[in-house]
Amino acid sequence: MVQTIKPGKPDFLLLLAAVILLAIGLIMVLSASSVFSFNQTDNSYYLFLKQLKWSFLGIFVSFIAVLIPYKHWKKISGLGILLSIVLLLLVKYSNIAVTVKGSTRWLNIMGISVQPSEIAKLSLIIFLAFILSRHPLKKMVDLIFPLTVIGVIMLLVFKQPDLGTTIVIMLACGAMLLMTELPILYFIGVIPILGIIGLYLIKHEEYQWNRILGWLDPWKYASTYGYQSVNAQIAFGTGGLFGIGIGRSTENAYLPENFTDTIFAVIGQEFGFFGTFLVLLFFVVLIARAYRISRKCPDRFGRLLGFGITSILAIQTVVNLCVVTGLFPVTGLTLPLISYGGSSLLITMLEIGILLNISRYRQDTILNEETFIRNNANA
Repeated sequence: MVQTIKPGKPDFLLLLAAVILLAIGLIMVLSASSVFSFNQTDNSYYLFLKQLKWSFLGIFVSFIAVLIPYKHWKKISGLGILLSIVLLLLVKYSNIAVTVKGSTRWLNIMGISVQPSEIAKLSLIIFLAFILSRHPLKKMVDLIFPLTVIGVIMLLVFKQPDLGTTIVIMLACGAMLLMTELPILYFIGVIPILGIIGLYLIKHEEYQWNRILGWLDPWKYASTYGYQSVNAQIAFGTGGLFGIGIGRSTENAYLPENFTDTIFAVIGQEFGFFGTFLVLLFFVVLIARAYRISRKCPDRFGRLLGFGITSILAIQTVVNLCVVTGLFPVTGLTLPLISYGGSSLLITMLEIGILLNISRYRQDTILNEETFIRNNANA
């Protein structure tokens, strides 16, 4: 008689790292946003309470994703792409689009702010995992369809404008394409082409070129293009080894996007080197564990899905940290699980839930189940 092997338990280390980072994020959003919230609404807890609501919703969504077998996601891969394109078109051509600081990246749907680019990132990963698992790419002609879909999504996101998310999508999709049988020379050859195109586009967008100038010499442009980088450096510098204490950041009054894009600099000032080191350690645990789970998945779709989701999280984390520490120009990317933002947090929690579900089917869990069944049968 054939025994049906039930999925195992979700990976504990991945779950623990995600919960700790989410808790740190809530604490830091409260600390970083309290002054802004009070000035805007006379309620210091306004943005924190909104983030708390999104966190509970994210936990619920993550819990549901843990229960849904990851193979079911391939059934809606095409629908996800179509929905993403429609939402991104609405951002560009509808009256429900919301513009903040010159960028139109959100939709106001029944009073709820939705960021379609976050949905598009996950939809692309699911779509590519499905396509690459069914049709291994071996020749250049095999790339036409997936590259067309990727190109349409990237163009719509770039035109918002959102260069940071465009870069994350490009790098994550490129990482997934590396898992195919295409010769590595294809990828080496496309790097200078993408570099030239990227430089041309940036040079012809004044605000993006100004960000490059501010990155190259932030102190020269300390009052304009380099203002964010300079204040982030001040925050890290004044934090020292142990920080100045939670809720005591002086940069909250000066640091732009202090509860979203640059929240890591606030962590650096309030908790110092050791605080930032611990946050980095939890991210390393989260990402390393997620990559290990993906590698242990028994089928190609699950491995590609886990690898793509983990790559999205890893790339966005690295880019955000490099921006805040001055290694990269300003991109406008949030720090996963830490920064304020409903759509970003909800999609990130959904991604964590999918990874936890994949971990229930990993090979070491299945082997343990088989051993358990055999031992009981022999007994």
